[in-house]
Amino acid sequence: QVQLVESGGGLVQAGGSLRLSCAASGTILSIYAMGWYRRAPGKQRELVAAIVGGGTTNYADSVKGRFTVSRDNPENTVYLQMNNLKVEDTAVYYCWGDYYGMDYWGKGTLVTVSS
Repeated sequence: QVQLVESGGGLVQAGGSLRLSCAASGTILSIYAMGWYRRAPGKQRELVAAIVGGGTTNYADSVKGRFTVSRDNPENTVYLQMNNLKVEDTAVYYCWGDYYGMDYWGKGTLVTVSS
């Protein structure tokens, strides 16, 4: 069983920055891939950024150059540094992990970007 717990969401003005963190716990070894999805009001959940154990990353086009995903492998923790935030980045951000082919999700943390 894998539990993912996010932290770091909040309210920020457009152009500002936030850093999200997600720690995995439970009886686990190493999580293969971790990352972040988001669901904006009235929209479907979408991938924001992901990183595998070797360090390969994948980003949504809308966040490239502004967001950076990183991880601490021994601690099974993933981070999302969000810079130059835009109003359209407002969403609930969910931590995601792939552990032996099964998807695990955090409960989500709200990021609100004001104009």
